[in-house]
Amino acid sequence: AEPATEIWSILRTLFGLQRRRFLIAASELDLHPAQAGALMNMTPDVPLPMHELASLLACDNSNVTGLIDRLEARGLVERQPYEQDRRVKHVVLTARGASLRERLATTVGPPAGLAELSATEQRQLRDLLRRVAGG
Repeated sequence: AEPATEIWSILRTLFGLQRRRFLIAASELDLHPAQAGALMNMTPDVPLPMHELASLLACDNSNVTGLIDRLEARGLVERQPYEQDRRVKHVVLTARGASLRERLATTVGPPAGLAELSATEQRQLRDLLRRVAGG
């Protein structure tokens, strides 16, 4: 097979395995996969405009509203008005949300195979994947 085809096949397998780990971890934390995805796209202490979260999750703003409603009801996030434009709402992780996010991130961290690469190989792979991703 062409090297590019083989690489893509390996990446699809890796993504599938990681997705399975992610779904199991989300379930164990009593999170819907979309809720877990939202938490993973947030950074503690960094407010995120809800429309940007929608872009990161590749969904409509209206879907994010319902998603944030459910996370907020569980005390994992809170909405904050944006001082420059009160129509814009930012969402921020609460301490409880940041803790749950950390547990999720630890559970679904990098695959074990990456640790088998040297630091130099890891940087090379990172740089190559950045090039492939266009940035």
